[in-house]
Amino acid sequence: MKKITLSLGLLLGLSMSAFAQITLSDLPYARPYDKRGLNIFETSKKDTIAYDGIKVRLGGSFAQQFQGLKHTNSATAVMQQQGGNEVNLNELMPIENGFNLATANLNLDVALADGIRLNLVTYLSSRHHSETWVKGGFIQVDKAEFLNSPIVDKLMENMTVKVGHMEINYGDAHFRRTDNAHALQNPFVGNYIMDAFTTEIGAELIYQYKGFLVVGSVTGGEIQGGITNPDKRKPSYIGKLGYDSQINDDLRLRLTGSIYTTAGSVRNTLYGGDRAGSRYYMVMDPARIANGTAVSASTHFTSGHINPGLTNSITAMVLNPFIKFHGLELFGNFEQAKGKGRMGAKDEPSDRTWNQIGTDVVYRIGANENLYVAGRYNKVTGTLAPTQAGPTAPVVAGDDITMDRVQVGAGWFVTKNILTKVEYVKQNYEGFAPKDIRHGGEFNGFMIEGAISF
Repeated sequence: MKKITLSLGLLLGLSMSAFAQITLSDLPYARPYDKRGLNIFETSKKDTIAYDGIKVRLGGSFAQQFQGLKHTNSATAVMQQQGGNEVNLNELMPIENGFNLATANLNLDVALADGIRLNLVTYLSSRHHSETWVKGGFIQVDKAEFLNSPIVDKLMENMTVKVGHMEINYGDAHFRRTDNAHALQNPFVGNYIMDAFTTEIGAELIYQYKGFLVVGSVTGGEIQGGITNPDKRKPSYIGKLGYDSQINDDLRLRLTGSIYTTAGSVRNTLYGGDRAGSRYYMVMDPARIANGTAVSASTHFTSGHINPGLTNSITAMVLNPFIKFHGLELFGNFEQAKGKGRMGAKDEPSDRTWNQIGTDVVYRIGANENLYVAGRYNKVTGTLAPTQAGPTAPVVAGDDITMDRVQVGAGWFVTKNILTKVEYVKQNYEGFAPKDIRHGGEFNGFMIEGAISF
């Protein structure tokens, strides 16, 4: 509660300042949070709004779901004595239809100077954290008039520089995913099974010219900064090449290829950086765990997702085609990641490989495209981290597993700021060891979500 009071106090102080004014209008070089942000990836270089002093744009996002999912497994019972009773650690959590926790974001954008913008997003409520906490913040520079250099001014006509603790620009799927309460750009309720999303501290350069796109980034390689364990910490390098063109009034084509690589990390989170949590609450989660620790939606916040555990070294590549013809949209996510994690103080003996396929088909209906129907197929294959029974025990290779998911849904933009959507989802788990709770696993059912962003 103290954090919320502090946040509101800061906003009130800004609104009372002689140097700033609160506004709900647009700011230049920014991606709208509402329906207008659909199919916008990197921010445009078009200078459409004149700068007339510091402005603070205050926005928010809210989302609520009704969940109707069920789950089953065929894992071998693993019995343990807890509190005088013998319990099965592979028993799934009993779940029933009901409402999930409402989530909320606070969006703050500040025009600090002509072509210079500050962005700060705060999660007011999320599945993983009920308290308020900051997602990240960065400064984006699209003009550098403070340098008084005609050469730099000319260069900045096509270049954008971002510096801060920010969502990394690996691939294009992160522009279409649900970010805690911000769900208007996602035609579905859930994100991909292997969710490439994280925030890292660093700098990013974007160059756009006649549809061609080049992105280069250098970051600290982890979700938080750190100065200890210098032998284990290495920078991360992110690159993207692409082409995006509105061929004619009816057809748009975009194709990008991205790479993310780091030679070492204390704990890399490219596939574990979503601190907000999955939309599918408690699916395939245990009713209880060893030592009797309570199981809750916040302790098991990644339900239905998988983190390949490539937390030490990793090289990931993804190809993202996007086609929009009239109301039809096709989006693909073809991804491979190689790397290793750590087993205690030791590195894994060899790299493991993970592959992901995601194909989205969306058809938007009507002149204003306020209605849509959508379908997605998502499949992940890979090798789980190896195990080690003890300090002198041999390393046991991990299992090769497959997870696949089908999502079919529809949505209605009541206004540009309000979206309601419904989804049927079915997900299967294959290749998990008999004593793994996910062995023979499946969940399926429906989700209903209402979302607001402004």
